[in-house]
Amino acid sequence: DVYKRQLVTWAFGHLVQLAMPEAYGYTGFRRENLPILPQEFKFVPRQIREGKEYKPDPGVLKQLKIIREVFAQSDRIIVATDAGREGELIFRLVYHKAGCRKPFERLWISSMEDVAIKESFENLRSGTEYDALYEAALCRERADWIVGINATRLFSTLYGQTLNVGRVMTPTLAMAVMREAAISAFKPELFY
Repeated sequence: DVYKRQLVTWAFGHLVQLAMPEAYGYTGFRRENLPILPQEFKFVPRQIREGKEYKPDPGVLKQLKIIREVFAQSDRIIVATDAGREGELIFRLVYHKAGCRKPFERLWISSMEDVAIKESFENLRSGTEYDALYEAALCRERADWIVGINATRLFSTLYGQTLNVGRVMTPTLAMAVMREAAISAFKPELFY
């Protein structure tokens, strides 16, 4: 048993993503299409932009094929993605895209020390115990998509140029701009 064959593979970032609006029939940035609120979200292999079209990233397709083959050959699946919401999301989207239905166990590691890794392997948990974490990640991903797609298309049509707007990017950029404005407006004063 000790010498059983072990298969190990990996993901690199988000291999599966929410489809772009074109997959739902929305072409171009037109205000009359807003808001874009899909009844059912579609998931596709990560895409790259080629001109005005999006095409699946060939490296992603190759890795998804490898993962699908590993799942097919495996009697037992152990998930060792990052401990947290995003790691859970990355695995689950690949798992579903691969059409896998096998049960899986979760390796939850927050330390790379040998003792912690060994202890985590001795305490694997059923993947279903992390369903709520996956669902929270899925909600966050969908909310980001809805805000980003709709706000980007709205502001781009209002101002006649592509303006990328998002839940994280926009407030972070606003903080940087406000700090720069405060620095520029600074007037030195004597004090004792």
